[in-house]
Formats: sequence, structure tokens, C-alpha cells
Amino acid sequence: MQLFVLHFAGGSTYSFDFLKKHLKTDIEFLPLELPGRGKRSTEKLIKAKQEAIEDYLGQILKLRDGSPFIVYGHSMGATLGLSVVSGLEKRGHFPEQLIVSGNSGPGSKKEREIVRYLLNDTEFKEELRYLGGVPEEVLTDEELFDYFAPIIRADFECLEKDTALEKGILITTPIYAIMGTEEETCSEIENWDRFTTSRLKHKILEGNHFFLYNHAEEIAKIVRSSFITRKEPLLDLKIS
Repeated sequence: MQLFVLHFAGGSTYSFDFLKKHLKTDIEFLPLELPGRGKRSTEKLIKAKQEAIEDYLGQILKLRDGSPFIVYGHSMGATLGLSVVSGLEKRGHFPEQLIVSGNSGPGSKKEREIVRYLLNDTEFKEELRYLGGVPEEVLTDEELFDYFAPIIRADFECLEKDTALEKGILITTPIYAIMGTEEETCSEIENWDRFTTSRLKHKILEGNHFFLYNHAEEIAKIVRSSFITRKEPLLDLKIS
């Protein structure tokens, strides 16, 4: 079984190391990352949403082995994950589930009206503090901030420039949405139901936008329960 993980803004393949140890060994843990960070630090940052989606699609299609799989994205990864799964379905690859966390879905009624990537450095730091997840030492150390800020800004630009891209997307893959109690839009979690013809499951866990770090075992349990037991491997239809 394969688990493809899409990181949040500013994240990398290392962002979900906390989850790996809670997964069974029969689940292949495949954290992905966009260019400009981590193992792809020498590559040019992506600032266009469609380009980021195509990058993720290419990575997944290259790693697919025909076994049952799940796509899991947190925050930015959740938004991109919806389009990624739509692209996979069009190519004949159907996940057991799309797991989304820290995100109430595109077009959520209570989404904050703010363009983060255009904020000045002072405002940007305060917004990152509001969201959580960025160590204070990164925000107070100018050298560290100067390194990470362009990466996070590029990711926010991916999300905030083309907000209509997800309009009309409808996948057949079931969705499992998870949010933290302190997230501003957690009451809108059922918004994800608009994007699937299958079932929506959802859960609210204690915490802020990065609640997942305090609920690794619970998230791992959701991942494990999302895989459908089959007598033989699921064969993907190969459509170019």
C-alpha cells in the first residue's frame, strides 16, 4: 500500500517524519515536495498552482506500483491534493481516499480575505505566528528568515493567485477531512462534500492549524482504516 503526502506551505519531505513511525510497515510512506526546498533545494521555486499540481502528478505517476494508495495533504497540500486526485482519476488511477487536514476546502465561506505573499516582512511574520508551525527562531533570526521566507511566499502565491482553479472539480474518490478546534474555518469542514461524488468523513481534533503534530497516532489510524482490504493488488488502468 502506498501513502503519498503533500506538504503545507513552507514544508518539505521532512515535515511528516513524525507520522512515519506510527504507520505499519506494509504502508509505503512517500512524502513528496515541491522544488526549491529539501532535497530539491537547487531547483527553481514554483509560484503557479497548475505547475505545482503537474509537478506532484509527475512524482506520483512515476512512483505508482499498482497497489492501493492514498493521497494525504495538509493545508496547501489539501488544496493541491484535490486537483492532483482529479488529475490522477483522469489518468486511470483511483486512490482509496483523499485525506485532507488543516483546510476546510476551496471556497469555504469563512476563509480569511488576505493575500499573504504580498505582505511586508513584519506583517508576514505576524501572519506566520498566527498560523503557527514556524519556529520562533526562524522568525527572529534574520538569516534563517531570509532563507525560508521566499519558499513560504512562493507557496502562498501558488494558492492565492488562481483561487478559481478548483471550481467545478468533482472526484469519485472519498474524502476524509480533519481540522483543529482552534482553526477559524473548522465549522466549515463539511464544505469538502461539494467536491466528491463518494462519501465524506470528517473529524475535529483538539489544537490549532498544526494540530496534527499532537495527534500522530490518530492520523495514522485514519490512514490505516482508509485502505480497503483486497484479495489481490488493485491494478490501475493505464491511460495516457
